[in-house]
Amino acid sequence: MHRRIAFALALTAVICAATTASADDERLKTAAIVLEEMASSAGAGIPQSLLAKAQCVVVVPGVKRAAVGFGGQYGRGYISCRRTTGGWSAPGGIRVEGGSVGFQIGGSETDVVLLVLNERGVDRLLSSRFTVGADASVAAGPVGRTASAQTDATMMAEILAWSRARGVFAGVSLQGSTLRDDSGENRELYGRDITNREIVTGTLAPPAAAAELMAAIEKAATASATDAPAEAR
Repeated sequence: MHRRIAFALALTAVICAATTASADDERLKTAAIVLEEMASSAGAGIPQSLLAKAQCVVVVPGVKRAAVGFGGQYGRGYISCRRTTGGWSAPGGIRVEGGSVGFQIGGSETDVVLLVLNERGVDRLLSSRFTVGADASVAAGPVGRTASAQTDATMMAEILAWSRARGVFAGVSLQGSTLRDDSGENRELYGRDITNREIVTGTLAPPAAAAELMAAIEKAATASATDAPAEAR
C-alpha cells in the first residue's frame, strides 16, 4: 500500500513538472510570435525608431482582464535587456497584476509589449515591485512603424507600452498595474531561485526553450536599427 502511494505521488510530481514545463515552453513561443507580429505590422506596429533605442523589451502575451470595462488584469511574460557587450540578455519571467487597462484595448485577452527607454527606467523596473504611474513614468506608445516619437509623452516617459486585442493595436498606460519578478517561472527556466536583475545583468545563457523569443528580439531590434529613418537614430 505504501509503495503504491509513494509511486502515485512520484508519478503526480512528474506529470505536474512536465505540464509546467510544457506551459512555460508554450508561453515563450507565444511571446516570440507576439513580439514579431507587433513589431512588423505594416503601418500599425511599434515604431522602428523606438525599438532601435530600447534598453529592455517586455512581452506579456494574453493579459487577462478580471472585470468588464475598468478593472484588474493578470498576465505572465518575459523581460530581456541589452547587454553592454552587445546582444540581448537571457529572458526573465515577469508578472503583471492589478490596475486598469480601460476600454481602449478591449477583448478578453490582450497582448502587451513594453519598451524601457533609459537606464533609470531599467533600474526601476528591475526593483522587487514596480507600480505603473507611481514608481516611473509610463506612457501609451505611439502606433505606426515609422511614427514620430517626438511627443511630450514619449520624450518624458521612461517606459512606453502597446497593446493588441482582436488584431487592433493601441497604446496603453497600464496605470496602477504592478510588475514584479515571476519567481516560479525563473526557477523553472534556470533550475534555481534567481531574480530578473541577476538574469538581465549577468551572463546566463538563454534556455533552449527561449530560442524563438531571443531570435524575435534580435530580429526586431536589428531590423529597427537598420530600417529606421536616419533622423530617428
